[in-house]
Amino acid sequence: MQGTGQVCAAPGCNEPGEFRAPGARAPGFDGPGDYRWMCLEHVRAFNAGYDFFAGMTPEEIMAAQSPLAGWAAETRAFRPTAGIDQAPRWNDFADPLDAIAQRARARREDALHRQEAARRGIGPEERKAYDVMGLGFDADRKALRTRYSELLRRFHPDRNGGDRAYEGRLQAVIDAYNLLRKAPAFNA
Repeated sequence: MQGTGQVCAAPGCNEPGEFRAPGARAPGFDGPGDYRWMCLEHVRAFNAGYDFFAGMTPEEIMAAQSPLAGWAAETRAFRPTAGIDQAPRWNDFADPLDAIAQRARARREDALHRQEAARRGIGPEERKAYDVMGLGFDADRKALRTRYSELLRRFHPDRNGGDRAYEGRLQAVIDAYNLLRKAPAFNA
């Protein structure tokens, strides 16, 4: 442990004070007060006899132990006018990697994707199949067959050097194709 340059605060001890212990509280101050530095032996003795409530009245002890302690004051974040009177602290957050905006854009694009699918009468299963195939909702039967052939060549173990790591993806492509080829959009 790094030395603090302090000597133990216990009377008559010349050991280095490496551990912080709360000092006496100022009247009316809700906190630990000034800190003092102690050696390991004396900080252990201090902790064994420490009484947080020392010097408090019974009413102050009850208030400190109440499950509602600290909830009496309304914080800015929970006010009905939160964000109106002053911008939140996180509003000026610097995002050099643009991670927050990317996530918001992705959610917005996903919502637009779902709306477009619903407008065209495409259900969630078919929408997922379009995503697996990597097709837009305006794809025709020829585009579906072409894309299916491309994905089969990419993921089939006979075509990619025997790599079986893509078997799950291959099965998803086959299932998506079988679902979409029967869909009304591709039978017109």
